[in-house]
Amino acid sequence: MHYVIREYRPADETSWLRCRVLSFLNTSYFDDVLKTKPETPAPGFGLVAAAEHGTVTGIIDIAVEDELATIDTVAVHPDHQHQGLGRALLAEARARVSALGVPMLDAWTRDDPDTLRWYRAMGFTESQHYLHVYASYYTDASEPDRAISERRAGLRPMAAFLHASLEGEQLMREQFARVHVCRRFTMDVL
Repeated sequence: MHYVIREYRPADETSWLRCRVLSFLNTSYFDDVLKTKPETPAPGFGLVAAAEHGTVTGIIDIAVEDELATIDTVAVHPDHQHQGLGRALLAEARARVSALGVPMLDAWTRDDPDTLRWYRAMGFTESQHYLHVYASYYTDASEPDRAISERRAGLRPMAAFLHASLEGEQLMREQFARVHVCRRFTMDVL
């Protein structure tokens, strides 16, 4: 199948959302579902890999702020993975970031082995870590209570998403069922 790497267009939104959801489904970002594509303010940009019939099969969105470009989203539809689309999207994104004169590209991701392997294979190196901690009533009814220190009348916590330092990882893993190491990957582009 032939693919074209091009700028994201508003008409791509539904296909972009489907690609993202299906790509994230078997990762630790499985519940990071969006109903609309977030805006990427200039000089940031969004690229898609589109099949011949226009369906979005891969996406990459890059935010740019001062001396840093950040991958906000990178995803390849599961039916089109392992065909070089992620690599092609990253190559085009790197070229555009470099043309903007931005010296560094980074990405924050969680501890999914395939994702970590991909970033490493693309030349990124890990530099920082912190924890994503989920406290969910549906996993363990006491998790949200342990996650907050003050109860409010009439307000029952049902879920909490928290950040914690890596130093507390063992304690967080003992107290909560869902804990992910969030990792920053960086790459020099100039």
